[in-house]
Amino acid sequence: MIEKLRGYWKLFTVFFRIGLFTFGGGFAMMPLIEREVVEVHGWAKQDEILDIFALAQSVPGAIGINTAVFVGLRLHGLLGAVAALIGVITPSVIIILIIAQLFSQFQSNLHLTRAFSGVKAAVIGLIAAAALRAARGAISDRFGLLVAAFAFVLSAAGIISVVWVMVIGGLSGILYYRQRGESK
Repeated sequence: MIEKLRGYWKLFTVFFRIGLFTFGGGFAMMPLIEREVVEVHGWAKQDEILDIFALAQSVPGAIGINTAVFVGLRLHGLLGAVAALIGVITPSVIIILIIAQLFSQFQSNLHLTRAFSGVKAAVIGLIAAAALRAARGAISDRFGLLVAAFAFVLSAAGIISVVWVMVIGGLSGILYYRQRGESK
């Protein structure tokens, strides 16, 4: 019983720190989640975390929150999922409540406006770094590169919904590797 509680507490504290030190949403959380889950705690391997990210992106909700839930569920079942979920969202809830109370003062503060401009730029860098790491693990051949490029163009141009991009990518992978006789 004590070991289970320690496991839940560990999930809560790890995802609380991730939620506390990540600005910019779920995609900005990915490098921190990857580092904590793969490198620091060894809860998943590199290819497994990429699968978890893909799964978290494919269901409704924020990728950072979904990833926390999937990791918690994988490690400690439903209560682990709840502990990770509460851990990752608690810092945001607290920060939002504080900002809501002080919004009028923040809105006109030049230093804070400039600071948040820098934070936004840093978030773009974090997302790009996570995308490059994910690409290295997920794109293993020319077909994967072609699908990734095609998906990027479709999503960046807003031609079709991201859900359809993922469906088309999945179906094309099934067809391509079935035709080649590979068990990818």
